[in-house]
Amino acid sequence: MGGDGLKNRFACCFSAPTASSSSPTIKLLLFTVPLILVSLLVFALAPRNSTWVFTSTLPSATSNGNSGAVTPMGLQPMAGETPPTITAVHGGSEKAAFRDGVMWEGEGQLPPTPQEIFFFTAALNGSASKSLDVEAEVTKNPEFQEKTVEENSNITSNESHSINISTPGAVPNATISPDKSVSLPLKQSRQVQTKLDKLEAGLQRARAAIKEARNGSQFPDPDYVPIGPMYWDAKAFHRSYLEMEKQFKVFVYKEGEPPVFHDGPCKSIYSMEGNFMYRMDVDNKFQTNNPEKAHVFYLPFSVAKMVQFVYLRESRDFSPIRRTVVDYVNVISQKYPYWNRSLGADHFMLACHDWGPETSFSIPHLQKNSIRALCNANTSEKFNPVKDVSIPEINLQTGKLTGLIGGPSASRRPILAFFAGGVHGPIRPILLEHWEGKDEDIKVHKYLPKGVNYYEMMRSSKYCICPSGYEVASPRIVEALYNGCVPVLISKSYVPPFSDVLRWKAFSVVVSVDDIPRLKEILTKISWRQYIRLQRRVLQVRRHFEFHSPPKRFDVFHMILHSIWLRRLNVKISEDHIMSNR
Repeated sequence: MGGDGLKNRFACCFSAPTASSSSPTIKLLLFTVPLILVSLLVFALAPRNSTWVFTSTLPSATSNGNSGAVTPMGLQPMAGETPPTITAVHGGSEKAAFRDGVMWEGEGQLPPTPQEIFFFTAALNGSASKSLDVEAEVTKNPEFQEKTVEENSNITSNESHSINISTPGAVPNATISPDKSVSLPLKQSRQVQTKLDKLEAGLQRARAAIKEARNGSQFPDPDYVPIGPMYWDAKAFHRSYLEMEKQFKVFVYKEGEPPVFHDGPCKSIYSMEGNFMYRMDVDNKFQTNNPEKAHVFYLPFSVAKMVQFVYLRESRDFSPIRRTVVDYVNVISQKYPYWNRSLGADHFMLACHDWGPETSFSIPHLQKNSIRALCNANTSEKFNPVKDVSIPEINLQTGKLTGLIGGPSASRRPILAFFAGGVHGPIRPILLEHWEGKDEDIKVHKYLPKGVNYYEMMRSSKYCICPSGYEVASPRIVEALYNGCVPVLISKSYVPPFSDVLRWKAFSVVVSVDDIPRLKEILTKISWRQYIRLQRRVLQVRRHFEFHSPPKRFDVFHMILHSIWLRRLNVKISEDHIMSNR
């Protein structure tokens, strides 16, 4: 086709040139039009945007292979655990970076801070390989600052320093093609999507209510209003107790057969172990049969029963007990997802036997993560007061309190101090050496004289000496409170029961082992007025140590539950990992 034909073809596409049209004009059109067409084609096919997306690769903890995509920002990984890896995919390239103690991956820059989390799209200005400065783009374009990831992510902000991002259905280490953009609504309201999110939201409301109660007025209560220096914060404790009554739910695992599981001693020095276990099995207020509604999960094994039925006496071989605990946790972790979801952080065990701490060492996560309610609350045996619960040792010989509670007024107690008990452990021999038969005011006996009643001696004494034996716990502490006698605590590494709520120095006397020779001097220096205050406070707080069947509000059963409730408030659980305030 000649030049004139080509001119006519272009004349069909554009306005017809006049006869006066010059040859240079036609040549310009011949050059410009193809260039425009090629440019449009390149513009249509070339990548035009860049996308940031955050995914999480967490170590799989579940036996069934389930894993979510929850990213704890600023999370400190558990000891021995692989820290969560957050992958920032930008333009299809990845590069390692660090922020908030976790690994990030992005192209040549640190990832956005929690306040900068968003998906955003920006033109590459003709360069598909150009790296974008996230903070600069946000600063230049206010519209980006208003965008959130709410459509494709769920953000739960419990505290200003901790944000959880979950991307439903996300694949770990997934990448998004740079030529695909994500359309997001502006200022969309946050929504709670999962049952776990709802539980955590309820716990957050409880935390806020407790914090608010510290500076508010005291709540009325028909049964009991905590007040006085025996409590670290009476109003906060009361509000926390009311919140527990309102929402706290416990799931008791049904697996396991008696006598080792779902059974325990109810009429011995280990009575709290069996009585609590029985009460949780029949309780209809705090127990839930729906694990999705549970805040905590109870492992119903009895250490005392394992010592009786599993341990071979004189063998000194603890492995049968260890295997029993390991097998049980394996069973419930394979049948349910909850242990693996939190690595045991929302699970608890309860034991009054001396070997309770040793039993928990069978599984590292049970000792490190789980709530351990122990009579043997010994910090030298890895008892952690922030995570674990100290419970009282109560020697119920008949299973009832009949005849155990009472005593005369402070003015009708002629004996200054009293102790009677077996010689074991490092502390009692020192006490006996300095005071047995040495002073009429300090009644210290290895064995009670014939015809002398133990409880009558307590009720005749102002102070009851409570030294630790081989283990730190002693039933004398509760016996002293029952009989209106001010406890004198002599121990090492012991965390007294319910120390999260009770201020023990307000109603007891704490004496170091080194000060045992000065025991009389210390007690006689306490004025009569001070002693009256101590004794009155003993009578007030002993309700928290009383055992009742069925339980009564603020009694020992409810106080144990409340301490477990407080530990649960200290933990935030996400779908695949744990965020802790401990």
